[in-house]
Amino acid sequence: MLSLPRPQANFRTPSHRRHCRCFCLELMDLLDSNSAFSPSLVGEFKPLTPEEFRKQAHQMVDFIADYYNSIENHPVLSQVEPGYLRSRLPDAPPHLPESFDVIMRDVEKDIIPGMTHWLSPNFFAFFPATVSSAAFVGEMLCTAFNSVGFNWLACPAATELEMVVMDWLATMLKLPKSFMFSGTGGGVMQATSSEAILCTVIAARDRALAIIGVESIGKLVVYASDQTHSTYKKACKLAGILLCNIRLLPTTQASNFSLSPALLRTVIEADAAAGLVPTHLCATIGTTSTTAVDPIRPLADVANDYGLWVHVDAAYAGSACICPEFRHHLDGIELVNSLSLSPHKWLLSYLDCCCLWVKQPGQITRSLSTNPEYLKNKASESGSVVEYKDWQIGTGRKFKALRLWFVIRTYGVGNLQSHIRSDIRIAKLFESLVRSDPRFEIVTPRLFSLVCFRLKLNHSGTGTVTVEGLNRMLLERVNSTGRVYMTHTIVGGIYTLRFAVGSTLTEERHVVAAWKLIKEGADAFT
Repeated sequence: MLSLPRPQANFRTPSHRRHCRCFCLELMDLLDSNSAFSPSLVGEFKPLTPEEFRKQAHQMVDFIADYYNSIENHPVLSQVEPGYLRSRLPDAPPHLPESFDVIMRDVEKDIIPGMTHWLSPNFFAFFPATVSSAAFVGEMLCTAFNSVGFNWLACPAATELEMVVMDWLATMLKLPKSFMFSGTGGGVMQATSSEAILCTVIAARDRALAIIGVESIGKLVVYASDQTHSTYKKACKLAGILLCNIRLLPTTQASNFSLSPALLRTVIEADAAAGLVPTHLCATIGTTSTTAVDPIRPLADVANDYGLWVHVDAAYAGSACICPEFRHHLDGIELVNSLSLSPHKWLLSYLDCCCLWVKQPGQITRSLSTNPEYLKNKASESGSVVEYKDWQIGTGRKFKALRLWFVIRTYGVGNLQSHIRSDIRIAKLFESLVRSDPRFEIVTPRLFSLVCFRLKLNHSGTGTVTVEGLNRMLLERVNSTGRVYMTHTIVGGIYTLRFAVGSTLTEERHVVAAWKLIKEGADAFT
């Protein structure tokens, strides 16, 4: 009979954790050396049985609902120190099964403390990652099907529903037919804007190299503003654009940090005169720092004069354009080559979901298509179906359209518009509170649901501290309470506090309470 090591009592407590590690490692060694013994311990292995799934899924839904219901009780920003989790968990994985209840207790004990709670109604950092019941159950169905819809045959429903949903959202945005499957274009769901932008840069690169030759890749130049998301620079580097040929053009506070068409023309003309090849322009609707909006029509006019691919990154603010009062930010969209926005930021769809539309899908698929023998089939060879593996960097893909389909059908366009308007109304409330206190100032005009502000310097009470230092201290003080989480940016050399409204659970009372906390922090410095 095999003799098993005996663990110390209370081995899951910190003072006895080393005994747990030794026990697990010794047990694994014994079981590995006695393979005939292992099956009798493990029993018949059935990783998916409907009744067990039903039981655990019900328990998990109850856990999640309770988490959402009590999320305000947790510090918004995690209070743990780096490396906290490794010291709490065993070094070796368990050789024998652990019960669902034990695992869930560890989630509460070890995982929850290390969470920064993005769904907290007091989360005002970055941009929100919005959620909804409809998207959640849509994701449950997506996971249940576990479809790997790389081509039409792999899952016809996944491909065709995605085509329908992409056209639905294009209709909501009043995009021209040239971006829709019902017209001459089409759309695809990527994971994030980073991937969407990379796809367009690769397509623009290959389009240019088809004319000038691959040996001239060092001549390709790309353009964006200094407010464009940092992922643009990364995408261009991945696509082989030389670092010295990535032009991030300066913006100014006078123009609300939007890209100047006149400056763009000047720089493009200089590059062309130097023998370089202007290739790609990325304009932004709703920059990360301040939600600045680049003027699409005049920028596209300049770019089209020189044959650039024009991509519009509307990851955050593009969703607002389903409301007629914000649709003007897309004026001129008919002149560009591609557009992307991320419904997970403002259309309640959970991560990850980025929608990319292109006018000429063939320009994307020529760059990204693969056709190995093992994926060939009659439908694909006919050319009558969409093969989404050729619209993205990877091959495998989830049935993501289910999530957005559930959201649009469950709530309808009218409620989605109301949701966006509500966030903007609450942001206006916060803006008015800031303006009501002479110690603070608004740094840039509020366009959507982000308010950029800062505490002004009061020489009577702050000594030698700078404005930046004052606001750094204020941000640290507010975030350290765990009651609110905000972030900052530096734009035009100005250290700025960002207050982003949009978490699904946020109500007016949360914003009012956040402002009270900010004022209390300011009282300590003024």
